[in-house]
Amino acid sequence: MIGERTVAPVLELDEVSVSYGGRPAVQHARLGVAAGELMALVGPSGCGKSSLLAAVNRMTDMVPGCRVSGDIRIDGASVMGPRVSLPLLRRRVGMVFQQPNPFPLSIAGNLHFPLREHGIGQREVRERMVERALRDVGLWGEVAERLDQSALTLSGGQQQRLCVARAIILAPEVLLLDEPCSALDPIATASVERLIQDLKGRYTMLMVTHNLAQARRLADSVAVCWVENGCGCVVESGQTEHIFTTPGHPVTRAYCQGLAG
Repeated sequence: MIGERTVAPVLELDEVSVSYGGRPAVQHARLGVAAGELMALVGPSGCGKSSLLAAVNRMTDMVPGCRVSGDIRIDGASVMGPRVSLPLLRRRVGMVFQQPNPFPLSIAGNLHFPLREHGIGQREVRERMVERALRDVGLWGEVAERLDQSALTLSGGQQQRLCVARAIILAPEVLLLDEPCSALDPIATASVERLIQDLKGRYTMLMVTHNLAQARRLADSVAVCWVENGCGCVVESGQTEHIFTTPGHPVTRAYCQGLAG
């Protein structure tokens, strides 16, 4: 039932490769995110981080010429098969993008819209779910008196928290975060980081970030992406402190110490 969800699942990427028009962008990526934990994908531009993220909820299906191979599993069940329901998958796997992208609707309308799209017709039910989502992201106290105003009147940080509320209102199990703070000022970034910390444990999260300090602050584990032979790959993954203090791969050591990338 929409609005209810079980425990956060394990997320696994097994030998995942992504290509565009026959040109490989990522090859043989392997990583696993433990239930309820946050993994940060770090690495320089062009190493395939966002491509891996988009493959998880199969947004890559919408890109002409894009092909994904390997397997992606949520709690052991593959999301790659032809019989997988994409609307159901994208309800289970919410996504927040780099730029805050509220719909050109009211604040409340941004949250009523996905609920109506998924068959929640009773307005009273929707209103309870809207309030709960806004409370979950710490926005209710800031917007409760102006829910009918345009979402575009909100500050950048508020807009991004609204987008997180829109992502979680359908009770997903996994959250994908594609550089969620890169377009925000430091104050708004701190607000969104606090929100992400609060959501840990409730959702399994995979976050792309270029900010190594942010990855170290927020992530339980880190996967380091790189470009080798002109193609993106995952060179190492592990618990955050291990990656930053005792990495096994020379690329990880150089990148996390600021000597490369």
